[in-house]
Amino acid sequence: MVQFFLPKNSRPTKGKMWPRPSTAKRVTEFRIYRYNPDDDANPRIDTYFVDRDDCGPMILDALIWIKSKIDSTLTFRRSCREGVCGSCAMNIDGLNTLACTKGIDDVKAPVVIYPLPHEEVVKDLVPDLTLFYAQHASIEPWLKTTTPAPEKEWLQSPEDRAKLDGLYECILCASCSTSCPSYWWNGDRYLGPAILLQAYRWLIDSRDEAKGERLDNLEDPFRLYRCHTIMNCAKTCPKDLNPAKAISHIKAMMVDRRLG
Repeated sequence: MVQFFLPKNSRPTKGKMWPRPSTAKRVTEFRIYRYNPDDDANPRIDTYFVDRDDCGPMILDALIWIKSKIDSTLTFRRSCREGVCGSCAMNIDGLNTLACTKGIDDVKAPVVIYPLPHEEVVKDLVPDLTLFYAQHASIEPWLKTTTPAPEKEWLQSPEDRAKLDGLYECILCASCSTSCPSYWWNGDRYLGPAILLQAYRWLIDSRDEAKGERLDNLEDPFRLYRCHTIMNCAKTCPKDLNPAKAISHIKAMMVDRRLG
C-alpha cells in the first residue's frame, strides 16, 4: 500500500499554550497554525483562549483580538471584513472559507485554523498565491472586442446579463482551487476551479468577441481536463458558487466547436 508522509520539517508540532484571560466568563479555545520562515523550526500549533464577551462574533474578529490582545506576531491577511475581497480565506475546522463570514458559534470548539492547503506558506496563515494570480492573468480576464467601441457602453440584453449570475460574484479567494485534489497534484498545469469559472465568465459574455481565442487557450489536456467533478469546489465556496458546473459548460463548448 502506498503511504504518503509530510517531509520531517513540515510536520506541525505542539506549540505554545497561552494563558486563559483571568476575568473572562465565556472563553473559546483556538488552535492556530504558526510558521516562521526566518527560523529552522517546524510549523507549530499554538493554543489561544478568546474572551467572547470582549470579541466580535466572527472568526476574523477572534484573530484580530488575539493579535491585538495576546500575540502581535500572529500573521494573516484581511481587508474588507464583508466577504468581498477574499483576503482572509483560510482553512477553518477542515473547510476552506472566509474568516470574516464564518461565525465562531458555527464551529465546534476548539476552533482549528490552518492556511489554505496546497500552497506554499509565506508565514502563519498567509499562503503564497503568486501562481494562482498568474494563472488568472493567463486567461486574459477582460472584455476583448474587434468591432469599434460604442460611444457609450456595450449593450447587453437582460437575458444575456443573467447568464453571468453565479460567475461574476467570484472574489478569487482561492478556497475552491486549494480544496481540489486535481489542483493539488497538477497545480502547475491545471488552472483549477476558480480560474476556469472566471474563464467561463468571459466565454459566456455576449459582449466579448474572442470566444474562439479563449477556447484555444484552454484546449489542453491539463489546463481544462484535469477536472474530475469531485465537487469539493462547490462544497467549499463561501459565495455558494459552482465552479464544476462552469467547467462542464466549457467542456460542452469544446465539443460543440469540434462537431461544428
